[in-house]
Amino acid sequence: MFAMARLFIIGFLVLTVVYISLSLYSRAVRRGKLEAEWEETQPPLPKDTFVDNGLQEYDGSLRRKLILGVYIVPFTLMCVIIYLTNFY
Repeated sequence: MFAMARLFIIGFLVLTVVYISLSLYSRAVRRGKLEAEWEETQPPLPKDTFVDNGLQEYDGSLRRKLILGVYIVPFTLMCVIIYLTNFY
């Protein structure tokens, strides 16, 4: 029982590091694309305002929510493997 709890705790900590890294990387890529788009189109908004508005839209997007799959997929696979190993 303690081994499984330790596995879940360590796994959660590792997945948290992966989630934070992936989230920061994805946000940086989005920021770069917004800056490139501003350079191409030259809208009337200042660059910082344009990028901030784009990042606010990104925060509510589906892509941002899909990054949570970092927690869901490995946990589900681990539960399936434990179940199949012990009860099937």
